[in-house]
Amino acid sequence: MELLSIIVPCFNEEATVESFYARTSAVCAALPEIRVEYIFVDDGSRDQTLPLLKKLAEGDSAVRWLALSRNFGKEGAMFAGLEHARGDFVAVMDADLQDPPELLPQMLEAVRGGSFDCAAVRRVDRRGEPPIRSWFARQFYKVINKMSRTEIVDGARDFRLMTRQMVDAVLRLTEYNRFSKGIFSWVGFRTQWIETENVERSAGESKWSFFKLLVYALDGIIAFSTAPLAVASVLGLVFCVIAFFAIIFVVVRQLVWGGSAFGWPSLVCIILFLAGVQLFCVGILGQYLAKTYLEVKGRPIYLLRESGGGNTHEK
Repeated sequence: MELLSIIVPCFNEEATVESFYARTSAVCAALPEIRVEYIFVDDGSRDQTLPLLKKLAEGDSAVRWLALSRNFGKEGAMFAGLEHARGDFVAVMDADLQDPPELLPQMLEAVRGGSFDCAAVRRVDRRGEPPIRSWFARQFYKVINKMSRTEIVDGARDFRLMTRQMVDAVLRLTEYNRFSKGIFSWVGFRTQWIETENVERSAGESKWSFFKLLVYALDGIIAFSTAPLAVASVLGLVFCVIAFFAIIFVVVRQLVWGGSAFGWPSLVCIILFLAGVQLFCVGILGQYLAKTYLEVKGRPIYLLRESGGGNTHEK
């Protein structure tokens, strides 16, 4: 029998983890000739998430749990789960039930057929989200797909089911600054997209504020595109050309008409504008340098504090 590993990153999910397990278990019980293991990754939760995971593991030997030493973020938690997954197929799901477990049979069928290496979910609407947040999300996908050669599908969620071959490929990318949507796309492999409507959290609150999403979007652009560096170079070249012709214009005007080299207010405005452009370009360079600095340190993506749980079992 083939083994399906279900990875569930958890951060302060005491209100949802039990309902997620119950609902997902009911779906997995109907999967033919499939053994299931659950890998819950506690990403430094400050509530009762970890005790609840230990309780689930005591009642079901298919449940395993990993407790990270602190909060490393969802990217680190997903990587920890992928490293510990032993399945022939591996699924990544959120504990808040925004990823409907009922899609698992369809995703598994697509992958087991041999035509696809991955079945992934994308939402076709953003009902329930603030309009401004939805607008920025759509603009992000437009911008990154124009700037990067790696296609990021609009509305793509982290909910996906992959073959062991694809998981092994993802694990080879051990970069510290991780943007999984881009990584899953960059490794290639054939992906079937399953469209679904937006589902709101079953309980609790989202851990993603607007600012965190903005930072995550910038990380994605920096991780999968060097276009901002090109923009900085082009801006520098353009303003050098403008400055060259402006100098010629001022000199000629002074020689022909005289007394025309005045106007310090406009000069101050020009200096401030150019200084802003320079700082903007330096900021772009600084972002890439900062990411490089973090990469060369060679720090681990996560640190494991403790783990437990039983082995997988046949249903």
